[in-house]
Amino acid sequence: MQETMLTANPRHHDNALQVVQSYYQLTKPRIILLLLITTAGGMWMAAEGQVDPILLLVTLVSGACAAGAANTINCLYDRDIDYIMERTRHRPIPSGRVQPMHALVFAIALAIVSFSLLAVFANFLAAALAMSGIVFYVLIYTHWLKRHSTQNIVIGGAAGAIPPLVGWAAVTGDLSWAAWVLFAIIFLWTPPHFWALAVMIREDYAKVGVPMLPVVEGNEPTAPSIFYYTLALIPVTLLLVYPLHVMGAVYGAIALLLGGMFIQKAWNLMQAPSDLQVARSVFKFSILYLMLLCTGMAIDSLPVTHQLVGAIAAGWYSSISNLLPVGT
Repeated sequence: MQETMLTANPRHHDNALQVVQSYYQLTKPRIILLLLITTAGGMWMAAEGQVDPILLLVTLVSGACAAGAANTINCLYDRDIDYIMERTRHRPIPSGRVQPMHALVFAIALAIVSFSLLAVFANFLAAALAMSGIVFYVLIYTHWLKRHSTQNIVIGGAAGAIPPLVGWAAVTGDLSWAAWVLFAIIFLWTPPHFWALAVMIREDYAKVGVPMLPVVEGNEPTAPSIFYYTLALIPVTLLLVYPLHVMGAVYGAIALLLGGMFIQKAWNLMQAPSDLQVARSVFKFSILYLMLLCTGMAIDSLPVTHQLVGAIAAGWYSSISNLLPVGT
């Protein structure tokens, strides 16, 4: 029925710019930006702050194409429920601006470009990981979990955790323990991020039968789950400092500061689980948290940062030594 409604009143573009804008919207660019930040964070860490700019550019373009392909197929698959929800009704496919077959061709083209760029300019492992992210997001999350399980974004979060693996593999050609810690960070970050959003738009999800946790269990059980996942996230971020020693004091301080703020916001939501403004605050901060955490990775990995921290540590050691009595 929805398909009939969509094709009965197709909307036409007035110019080429509108066509470009419609296909651009299909890729969900705001989501892509966050994925690229995590990819770049993984690359900076793997390269110890000295990333080949050409490799960085190619990997980010490839990542954008892979994520765009996955998001386009997601829009294609969900066009029936997107038409019902007010928040998504004006997306290109449910609004009739892009036909489903055209969207599918566009997604396939993006996937091919992504795989080809990574295979040629990086390595096959990075290319394969990018494709696995598309497959996992489309088949496991969109097709299997999203409409059938309250754990949809928990398990489905693995798809969003693949970009830093792609970044790491593009630089090193393999996956170390540090890369998998990056994966775990994104994996644990995903539930607090998306459940806070689900609290905000709970009625929309309920209207189309998507079993997000707040819809099925309510806001009261969801808020503690957000808090506990946030608590679990913080020590995992510090594994990069110890025992892996791939990050230093600068990243550690940033991770602790951001983690404390995230826990505070999650705690506030647990005290007022139905307060949509508090949920919005958690959701918005979760985005800022991930962006700043990855920025901290990049800053800490820079050689100049190591030199600065080393000089400060040496100065402190010298000052303390001068205060000690001779012979101690």
